[in-house]
Amino acid sequence: MASVNKVILIGNVGKDPEIRYMQSGEPIANFSLATNEVWNDKSGQKQERTEWHRVEVFGKTAQVVRDYVTKGKPVYIEGSIRYDEWTDKDGNKRNMTKIRVSGPGSRLVLLGSRGEGGGGGGRGGSGGGGATPEPPPEGGEFQASDDDVPF
Repeated sequence: MASVNKVILIGNVGKDPEIRYMQSGEPIANFSLATNEVWNDKSGQKQERTEWHRVEVFGKTAQVVRDYVTKGKPVYIEGSIRYDEWTDKDGNKRNMTKIRVSGPGSRLVLLGSRGEGGGGGGRGGSGGGGATPEPPPEGGEFQASDDDVPF
């Protein structure tokens, strides 16, 4: 049976990305992403919850993050969920959940106006290629663009 590990998030960057480099020289960008949920409770009071996500981006897309993504910027990401587990120096078992943007099917789109540094110019998975636009989808499949996002 086939399986799918796909995460799609639209949110705001929580802090400026941290950039590291692997021994091969490939960049890795890490940043936090906030997503918000708003609803009315049974008494009609507006409620809001913010979820924080750790995002890890590799390759050419990490270069786009390094050059264009800053705290507060809205972004659209497609990636996969990863669960890391390790034992710290005190012998405690630790774990972390991350959203990984790397490989086929992964994508990062800068949202917002050009004045905010967005405008959708920075797209790409590891095969995507930085700030070059993607070709139109084949077979008439829907692809989200800046105009499709409701904010």
